[in-house]
Amino acid sequence: MAITSANQLELLQTAEAVAREKMIDPELVIQAMEDSLARAAKSRYGAEMDIRVSIDRKTGRATFARVRTVVEDELQENHHAQITVKQALALKDDAQIGDEIIEEVPPVDLGRIAAQSAKQVILQKVREAERDRQFEEFKDRKGTIINGQVKREEYGNIIVDIGRGEAILRRNEKIGRESYRPNDRIRAYIKDVRREARGPQIFLSRTDPQFMAELFKMEVPEIYDGIIEIKAVARDPGSRAKIAVISYDNSIDPVGACVGMRGSRVQAVVNELQGEKIDIIPWNQDQATFLVNALQPAEVSKVVIDEESGKIIVVVPDEQLSLAIGRRGQNVRLASQLTALDIDIMTESDESARRQAEFAERTKLFMETLDIDEMMSQLLVSEGFTNLEEVAYVETEELLSIDGFDEGTAGELQARARDYLEAANNKALENAKGFGVQDELIAFEGLTPQMLEALGKEGIKSLEDFATCADWELSGGWTTVNGQRVKDEGILEKFEMSLEEAQVLVMTARVMLGWVDPTALDPAQDAEAEA
Repeated sequence: MAITSANQLELLQTAEAVAREKMIDPELVIQAMEDSLARAAKSRYGAEMDIRVSIDRKTGRATFARVRTVVEDELQENHHAQITVKQALALKDDAQIGDEIIEEVPPVDLGRIAAQSAKQVILQKVREAERDRQFEEFKDRKGTIINGQVKREEYGNIIVDIGRGEAILRRNEKIGRESYRPNDRIRAYIKDVRREARGPQIFLSRTDPQFMAELFKMEVPEIYDGIIEIKAVARDPGSRAKIAVISYDNSIDPVGACVGMRGSRVQAVVNELQGEKIDIIPWNQDQATFLVNALQPAEVSKVVIDEESGKIIVVVPDEQLSLAIGRRGQNVRLASQLTALDIDIMTESDESARRQAEFAERTKLFMETLDIDEMMSQLLVSEGFTNLEEVAYVETEELLSIDGFDEGTAGELQARARDYLEAANNKALENAKGFGVQDELIAFEGLTPQMLEALGKEGIKSLEDFATCADWELSGGWTTVNGQRVKDEGILEKFEMSLEEAQVLVMTARVMLGWVDPTALDPAQDAEAEA
């Protein structure tokens, strides 16, 4: 195959035909041809030479050129691709170091092997361009629903023809035990699009919660228009799901709009999800109200939210316990996913027993520490007093508001509480010193003697030791491991120290030690971080 005898326009015609078939830019095909011809020419002229090919975009004429770079005499290593200044000046009057000397060379007569190699280069370049086009096309469709046709099954994974490429539906992304045959139509959610060595990989899902959200968007015009918003979705694929919706138009009921006339809209989604039961719940900004809705059809008596730990205690009637938990814990698990809170279900009898136990414990505390009888101790607990600090430092008027308490009784109780606390503080301080806690840490403002004792037990004895602590090591916190929230116990957590308080104390210690420049701290950023 001699390039000189070929129809020169054939190159352009071939490039346009390939570009139309693969739906890529013809310029990319021509560039691939240039690279392939240059590689084939090197096999004839020599691999050490820098041969470049240029194809005229109008006539299709291929020009072969040898390129040599001008270098200093002593730096010339490859005389095929490099040329000295003296040699270059003979070819070009103003040649300088770094210039390229281009000389046209005769077209080569491509043999069978060279022609095959050129063809492989073109195919490889076209394949790469096609992959880039496919990735650019589908990367922006991530998070949407796509229709496709099943091509085959590989080890339980479904390969889906999506028109201009293939996608994969992994077996763990299928609903239940659903199966497909070749040529079956399938609808799925584009979960991820990744660029990999073998080309762009498009991953589909039918179990992702957002698949249900997108299906509702297709079936409910109000969601598509933004009048109704899907705030949260929780699914047990193929079995049950909960979806929380809110309407920004007071005249439109979000639940009714999603259900549709005689359930037509929600039924269309149920059919697509293999009969998955769907609870449509009105979203509410108030967590307690939202949770009561999320636990339907169970009735809720009381909700207690622990914002610091992110847990929530739900009290239900004894006969509603199994309904609130659901089969295999399904109902409470979906409600937990929907509200992003850990939910503890408790019956009214269990909650009553817990309150009685707390009442008895606090009553015993006041009896032992204040040396008072059971009735007076119960009066204090009934009025909401939970610890000695509240009794010792509360306004006297609050104690006087308790039936049977006069000024003498109130004053005596506060004196006893303060004496007990002072003795406890002195003992804790002695224990802290016994653990080796240094005076500089004892003098540090914000730490009580009991806190110093706890720090000393953990080997934190100096201000430097304290400054190296992380805030969560002091206050405790929660870590998500494999989707489960795990409690991290804090050294000072039992003293009800918050994360923000721990951050302030640690940062103050670092400033005092000169580790941190106080002028570099931005109050606005600190406030933003706390928020």
